[in-house]
Amino acid sequence: MNFLAHAHLSNGDPRILVGNLIADSVKGKSKFDFPSSIRMGIDLHRRIDEYTDSHPVFKQSVGVIYSDKRRFSGVVMDIFYDHFLARNWDLFSSVSLDEFTVAVYITLGNEFQLLPARVKRVLPYMIAQNWLNSYANLKDLNRIFYGMDRRTQFRSGMSNSVELLLKHYSELEAHFFSFYPQMISFVEETTRVLREEYKNQE
Repeated sequence: MNFLAHAHLSNGDPRILVGNLIADSVKGKSKFDFPSSIRMGIDLHRRIDEYTDSHPVFKQSVGVIYSDKRRFSGVVMDIFYDHFLARNWDLFSSVSLDEFTVAVYITLGNEFQLLPARVKRVLPYMIAQNWLNSYANLKDLNRIFYGMDRRTQFRSGMSNSVELLLKHYSELEAHFFSFYPQMISFVEETTRVLREEYKNQE
């Protein structure tokens, strides 16, 4: 799962949303520098990632592109799944994608002082280029992959990922529709468990 899915799976809780979106930039014990409500979002992000990486449907998707993308196949598939979520957004949310993404940017901006340094640097670009909305558009998706490929000095081969997506579009979209409702159920239960865990720690 990439930025859009992690944001959507935060279920409208602003502090969980912040934790969910900054988790990759929070290492080791630095998690405890944040308020408990944000730590809960960090924990949720990590459990989402573990669930995704071990899920047989996601593994099946990765297998479709593995011979082309090798060690970057999981990263590419995370973004492909965000693309399918963006393209089918109305099936999973009563709020439009435009409204949702604006609310996410506002939430992150309101907590700017709490954000890790890396997220502070990235956030202006995320907003200016409207990353969360751009997953739906193949032209913008191509730009995202090109930028990621450039940052790896073109060793990843990610710049041709949209071609790969189009080649396997129907199959991978079917995988997404099998996987994502299960993810939503998993997150609902995991969020309930985390709230109990944090409540017992108080």
